[in-house]
Amino acid sequence: MTRRRWLLGLAALVAVVLVAAGAVVTTKLVSRPSPGPVAGPATPSPSSPAPTTPAPVTTSPTPPPGADLKGPLNLLLVGVDTRVSVPGWEPHADAVLVLHVPAGLGRAYLFSLPRDLVVDIPAYPKAGYPGGRTKLTHAMSYGSRVPGDKAHPSTAQGYELLRTTVSRYTGLRIDAGAVITFGGFDKLVDTLGGVDLYVDQRVASIHRRPDGRYRDRSGSTYTGPQMIYQPGNRHLTGWQALDYARQRYTAGGDYTRQRHQQQLIRALARKILDQGLARDPDRVEQVVAALGRTLVYVGGGRRLVDFAYALGGLPAEKFVLVGLPGDAVGSGGSYRGEQLLPVGRDFLAALRGGDADAYLAAHPSLRVRS
Repeated sequence: MTRRRWLLGLAALVAVVLVAAGAVVTTKLVSRPSPGPVAGPATPSPSSPAPTTPAPVTTSPTPPPGADLKGPLNLLLVGVDTRVSVPGWEPHADAVLVLHVPAGLGRAYLFSLPRDLVVDIPAYPKAGYPGGRTKLTHAMSYGSRVPGDKAHPSTAQGYELLRTTVSRYTGLRIDAGAVITFGGFDKLVDTLGGVDLYVDQRVASIHRRPDGRYRDRSGSTYTGPQMIYQPGNRHLTGWQALDYARQRYTAGGDYTRQRHQQQLIRALARKILDQGLARDPDRVEQVVAALGRTLVYVGGGRRLVDFAYALGGLPAEKFVLVGLPGDAVGSGGSYRGEQLLPVGRDFLAALRGGDADAYLAAHPSLRVRS
């Protein structure tokens, strides 16, 4: 597999398009034609003095973008429900994934955090939020609030508070991230021509009919025929892939949904690699253009192309999907949210200490296989 092909595949695995947009620049840089030969001086006349040979000019090679990024690196991917049809709707973090790349950039671990994970969300004066202990998904919405302007919540602000919250919970510094809306994910899959995925359990959609139309809704209750995803190898269109990855009212609940989201990202990577997309900059630009404003990239002062080059040498076989188990948290008989089980919290400690491989070897059930 060529470096550029895996570079774009990694983009899909990490953040679907976190590095893919940078790959547009990357591909153009590495495929840019060399300047043509420079015309030499005119032939001197007999009376002209003999030309002197200029002294050679010594120049240092320009380091590639991101050459100073040695790791460890932590990238945050957030899938949000913006409900753009509802004025002033605050974005909610429905999918929160973290990619950890240890020092040396030779391997990587992708894991999800439950949207309902009960965490301490710090105060955020920019949004007028005083801080509190509540579900992780609310960090995005609370942080997005713009005082004096309820009609225009800020996704970038919401990401900032979510990033801080995730960093404090995991103990990992977040170096860059991306926020993508449901509509953006839908467009991405359709631009790629759909995705081939192994459905590992029966999933009934609460949102869609078999023809893709939204089901009727009365209050919080959906009615009418349901789209059913049966186990087996399936080819999914954009709306189907998004719908499948959103379902959490299934056996295993939100933890099953987290697994399905990771599997879908991996399937997209395979799709991109099979198409040889990295060798076709025009197709990459089509993907990025299809996303438009549905993608928000936050790089902490670093360019996308920096991460694209830095992660370009990561071997495919060294990319590990990790599922962190958890259970419900209650108070007075009512549901408050979720908490990670000790085996999941201890994985985060192993990750920080550089012992993730040994920990996963001792706890193989944490690896997402299919």
